[in-house]
Amino acid sequence: MSILAKELPIPRFFDEEKVSQVWRVPYQKIAAEAKEWAKLHHIKPACEDKITIALLLIDVQNTFCIPEFELFVGGNSGNGAVEDNIRLCKFIYQNLGRITSIFPTMDTHRAMQIFHPIFWIDEAGNHPPPMTSISYEDVRQGIWQVNPAISHHFRDDIYYNTYSLLQKYALHYTKQLEENNKYTLTIWPYHSILGGIGHALVSSVEEAIFFHNLTRNTQTNFEIKGENTLTESYSVLGPEVLEGQNGKPIAQKNTLLLQKLLSFDKIIIAGQAKSHCVAWSIEDLLREIMKLDANLAKKVYLLEDSTSPVVVPNVVDFSSQADAAFERFAKAGMQLVKSTNSLENWL
Repeated sequence: MSILAKELPIPRFFDEEKVSQVWRVPYQKIAAEAKEWAKLHHIKPACEDKITIALLLIDVQNTFCIPEFELFVGGNSGNGAVEDNIRLCKFIYQNLGRITSIFPTMDTHRAMQIFHPIFWIDEAGNHPPPMTSISYEDVRQGIWQVNPAISHHFRDDIYYNTYSLLQKYALHYTKQLEENNKYTLTIWPYHSILGGIGHALVSSVEEAIFFHNLTRNTQTNFEIKGENTLTESYSVLGPEVLEGQNGKPIAQKNTLLLQKLLSFDKIIIAGQAKSHCVAWSIEDLLREIMKLDANLAKKVYLLEDSTSPVVVPNVVDFSSQADAAFERFAKAGMQLVKSTNSLENWL
């Protein structure tokens, strides 16, 4: 007999039609349902799991997953994130008795950050429109320069408290991205702003995670990323650039999360977007795994039907980059799986 818990039915309260909407999770009602569900299906507390499974959910937030929000990930179908989250919610419910811990990452920003329009101006004082790419040459030639009006934000930072220092940092930053084969700096629409509705988890996913908490007697492990003004942070395990032009650190890797994840027997990953935050998080995880033991890659499972690439029709399409990344992960030993397959078949 398998030591994995059996696959469960999907609770009646789950409504596919609501996955694309924002609504209030009825906590008390769900709590009562969870208690009965655990009793009915003999679901044991997570602390009793013989095989421990971590589910890492990358940025399953309204800003990326709800149509008409700032950075909705439509993928190739045009409705990618919604379709992904329908499958993801079903996967969580069906495997409540198997998933030990859930780690949702929360992309967390403020208005004044290096990838938002306010940080930059052209010679006429105009901010770059969303989806503008800014290269090292663009900064060197003065096509785009740091907005002088934001200098006051750094008045207490001895390394960046003048406009001249910020401009030198902009040159350093864009050059570092190119030298380290990172994506060119993209100016994104204002998104995932701390305290805003776009920052919140998708309601249907939040409901599923809360249900998991109460049926398994466990706590969600939220991971905040992206608050640093001076760097992008696609990966939850580390920012795009770690040091300034002076060699001083501006950010650090998330070694604690890495240690937590690797302590599990299995790690399952899904979320948005496949071409950016998902790909870079997996890339960083793989890099650290290769330093420790290449065989650890085999315990990482990528839910390839629960993630989509950034595709903006007639503007950008990162599908090929996303697919190439996942092929590279698979060659390294990570396993590409579908949420519709039984866990017992691929764990």
